[in-house]
Amino acid sequence: MNATMTTRRAFLKNSGQAVAGLALAQAAARPGYAAEDNTIPIALIGCGGRGTGAAVNALSTAGPTKLVAMADFFSHRLEGSHKNLSGKFAQKVDVPPERRFLGLDAFRHAIAAVGKGGVVLLATPPAFRPIHFEHAVQQGCHVFMEKSFAVDAPGIRRVLRTGELARRKNLKVAGGLMSRHYIPLEQAIAQIHGGRIGPVITAWAYRMHGPVGLGARKPGQPELAFQIANYSCFTWLNGSFLVDWLIHNIDVCCWAKNAWPVSVQGMGGRQTRREPDQLFDHYAAEYAFADGTRLFAQGRHIANCWDFFGDEIHGTKGCGVLGEGIPQPRLYDGHQPQPDRLIWEYQGAPCDAYQREHDLLFAAIRKDQPYNETERCAKSCLTAIMGRMTCESGRRVAWEEALGSNLELAPGLENLTMDSPPPVLPDAQGHYPIAMPGLTQPL
Repeated sequence: MNATMTTRRAFLKNSGQAVAGLALAQAAARPGYAAEDNTIPIALIGCGGRGTGAAVNALSTAGPTKLVAMADFFSHRLEGSHKNLSGKFAQKVDVPPERRFLGLDAFRHAIAAVGKGGVVLLATPPAFRPIHFEHAVQQGCHVFMEKSFAVDAPGIRRVLRTGELARRKNLKVAGGLMSRHYIPLEQAIAQIHGGRIGPVITAWAYRMHGPVGLGARKPGQPELAFQIANYSCFTWLNGSFLVDWLIHNIDVCCWAKNAWPVSVQGMGGRQTRREPDQLFDHYAAEYAFADGTRLFAQGRHIANCWDFFGDEIHGTKGCGVLGEGIPQPRLYDGHQPQPDRLIWEYQGAPCDAYQREHDLLFAAIRKDQPYNETERCAKSCLTAIMGRMTCESGRRVAWEEALGSNLELAPGLENLTMDSPPPVLPDAQGHYPIAMPGLTQPL
């Protein structure tokens, strides 16, 4: 077992030591705890860079908060995150060793530690999101879940069911599509919906940049650990480049159109990539809306090519350049986004979208206001999953087909242990299975 991971023996020992610690944590995070002194307890599940950033945002919201539990697959990530957060929030981080949990079952211990009425931050690879989200809501916790929200249709359906359960239990749920809470973008979309560029007829979502890196395999590192450490390169973990990387701008295009697509057709492949993983290095998906208008999503991560990260929205009278990657959204007269044709740009104060999405969630918790972003997040994710389906298979895929699919990318994921082989294994030459348009089945 890799030195950066807990061994099974160490994990069991850690879990045993946690029993006494849980009593303390549950006393601190028992039902009604937040009501007694207004402190909201927080558990962080997934302690990489994005999870640590989410914890920084949560601990920076108005009103008292306290981080009381952490969980991750890797000990070095958990300890590094704990050190980082303790340095920034000395009085707000109370996570002794007995409330730092390791392993694939660690999320259960962290959720138990934060207790009913606490907030759980979910930032593991997307494959695990439906499982963790469901358990957090079943245990009575409010949730922030980072994108993406699932990697396949069964996961999306599970997320939707859990969101409905959260609504019935009056639990608050925020999703990590932070562009929806970026005030400059909110105002740009309001201008579009108000008719500033006319009815939307085409939308373009782009994420074009250099290659996604694959980390070197460490000596003695188990296969499962290697893949989780490089989750962006394995489809069963991240759902593909379209789902994990392009979801923000696909979501923004659907927001601008104020609709979800009814079908998609597309293509993709590996033109230059030689890394031993599952990633296509280019994707192109053409979505159709019910009125016949189109959304084009293009993703490419190849060196020495044209790079662009953002959205272009075209209406009958004008166009907009906006979305993630475009900090200053602008609208233009006509279809050439030239400075002399500018008709609108944001004039307000700076906005931190990552912070604002947490500010809104925690304000809703403190004021006990309805707040549940599950359905919108799930539908944006399904749109991206449809794109992966069509690019990998070459087949046209309808919305209803995609949502109803029973194809799981990682069957039996809940039974996976730290010693299990992953759902995808390399062949004798170290090559992983790669989707083949025309042969791979999308559903």
